[in-house]
Amino acid sequence: MNEQLGLLHMLQSGGVVIGFTAMALLVMSIISWTVIIVKGLGVQRAKKQAAALQGFWHSKDLAQGINALEAEPGQPNPFKQLAIEGQSAMQHHRHSDKQLHDALDLSDWMTGSLSNAIDDAKDRLSHGLALLASIGSTAPFVGLFGTVWGIYHALLTISDAGSAGLDKVAGPVGEALIMTAFGLAVAIPAVLGYNALVRGNQFIIGKLNRFAYDLHAFFVTGNRIERPQAIRRVGNEG
Repeated sequence: MNEQLGLLHMLQSGGVVIGFTAMALLVMSIISWTVIIVKGLGVQRAKKQAAALQGFWHSKDLAQGINALEAEPGQPNPFKQLAIEGQSAMQHHRHSDKQLHDALDLSDWMTGSLSNAIDDAKDRLSHGLALLASIGSTAPFVGLFGTVWGIYHALLTISDAGSAGLDKVAGPVGEALIMTAFGLAVAIPAVLGYNALVRGNQFIIGKLNRFAYDLHAFFVTGNRIERPQAIRRVGNEG
């Protein structure tokens, strides 16, 4: 009896539907873990890049500062891209012919350029998270569908056998419940990974916003201005 129960027996006796459901959950698990690992490494890399911001402000000139931001050459760097975008916006505004953007002063033009760069960084950071959220929300229902179908198939088998004793029902129904466990095993890491990545992205976006504030002040005034939060903190300490 025990030799006829278990995962392998369930897949063999469950038919095409159970096999397709198990394969779907396996693919969803592979996708979710791939997204978690790839995006998690990206968040850790961005945090290391954010740590290089102090080197930027201690550089002698803008070119040296941009080079100081490249902690890992060849890797995407939203902070370096933000500085380059600000530099390009300043040069374009000052040296281009009269165009529509000339109706804006340098401050407004710089604000728009830096905002666009931050939006692009947000899109890259959030890429793949919607898929991860979808897997986290749908995997339990996919597993539940497999369980319902497995129970239905088990009951048909028991009906054909003409016996409905507990020893006949417990095994096939227990096999069917494995699909629910599979669904949860796929969904739980996806949900936890999604939440962790969202928190990591929020940290990076916060760093980008503060860096953009400093860059805006630098390109417009030529100096780095202390942020309002820092000014308030100093005032409270006094």
